[in-house]
Amino acid sequence: MAIREIKFPAPVLRRAKPVRVLLMDVDGTMTPGYVCLQTFPDGSVAEMKMFHAHDGAGIKLASIMGIRTGLITGRDSPATARRAREASMEFVIQGQPKKLESYKAVLTRAGVTDEEVAYVGDDLPDLPILQRVGLGVAVANAVVEVKRAAHYVTVAKGGEGAVREVVELILKAQGRWKKAIPQALA
Repeated sequence: MAIREIKFPAPVLRRAKPVRVLLMDVDGTMTPGYVCLQTFPDGSVAEMKMFHAHDGAGIKLASIMGIRTGLITGRDSPATARRAREASMEFVIQGQPKKLESYKAVLTRAGVTDEEVAYVGDDLPDLPILQRVGLGVAVANAVVEVKRAAHYVTVAKGGEGAVREVVELILKAQGRWKKAIPQALA
């Protein structure tokens, strides 16, 4: 996360204003993109993921401020499920390499339109959703195709506070950032 205050472009702020649901990918977006697997002598495997504390705090703050949050990811991971619970995410969809159908199900369940959704991603499987949402966001280290499709590219890299940056963007666009700050301190 950048130390200096980020000045969000006016067109991006306009797109962020109606957002009621914030969805995101996991590997490369909520994490730095590494998938760490350790194999044991009995053949079992343990997975480790690294999540940034700023992202978790940002997701919780979004929820406190009434923005519904969730993830859609191609991998199925107990570590991801736990992090989603810790961050109070409402929509947790794992094991979906083709994400668009899951996205449509979230729209129906949440009762929102594409324009009321922001999505944060980093790689090619995220493109179908990024091309539909009201606010498509690429993390700083996303692949070039995702950056081109996005309305905004974060200053922070995936797994380094990019999601928290998006929460700040949305709340500032909605004129609720100053009201949110004391909630984060509680």
